[in-house]
Amino acid sequence: MSGSDAAPVIGLTTYLQQAQSGIWDVHATFLPAIYMEGVNLAGGTAVLLPPQSAAAAERVLDGLDGLILTGGRDLDPATYGQQRHATTDEPVQASRDRDAWEAALVRGAIQRGIPLLGICRGAQVVNVALGGTLHQHLPDVLGDIRHQQGNAVFNTSVVRTVADSRLASLIGDTSDVQCYHHQAIDRLGDGLVISAKADDGVIEAVEIPGENFVLAVQWHPEERLDDIRLFVAVVQAAARYATRKVNA
Repeated sequence: MSGSDAAPVIGLTTYLQQAQSGIWDVHATFLPAIYMEGVNLAGGTAVLLPPQSAAAAERVLDGLDGLILTGGRDLDPATYGQQRHATTDEPVQASRDRDAWEAALVRGAIQRGIPLLGICRGAQVVNVALGGTLHQHLPDVLGDIRHQQGNAVFNTSVVRTVADSRLASLIGDTSDVQCYHHQAIDRLGDGLVISAKADDGVIEAVEIPGENFVLAVQWHPEERLDDIRLFVAVVQAAARYATRKVNA
């Protein structure tokens, strides 16, 4: 197939931590398969992007048509100028490596115009990479645990989109979404605007206005593959980017 006919290549960032498989208990890079399934269902080709030297980001971006930043551990608060809250994941070198790697991918993708979708931690990475900050523990702000009830049980929340935003054009005025996060965006990064909030005021999505596709959601769209609109949107944007790249 020609570059314009082939399924666009979507990079998915991955975990880097200890993992078990059979008798093996090793330091590994991995990602829940449901993310890949979302990309494939939307018509994209998924490739995994394990954390590595941030200097490698530009070379990796050369081979991508789109980028999805996935969920995972809390960012190191030092990346946005804060001391660690007692509930924030203890930063280890592997997590710091992932933080730096994904921040480099974000900045490089935005500079190139590569379509970008951030999911949960990914939304926080996008915000921090662009100079924003996070609320480290939402129960301190809200007084409840509705956004992360624990025990790996997702909570269904209603998000309300901002009129005339890219997100509103994709999912409408409101949507029931799957949430599992104890942190959230506080001060917005440069160029970002809010495109959805929960009923309690928590920022649930941000985007960069304009032609280039940059959208980040605090919820987990991969947990509801009966609704793949966000995956379809980034894959379609990636297909357009691939066509422009071939014709350049």
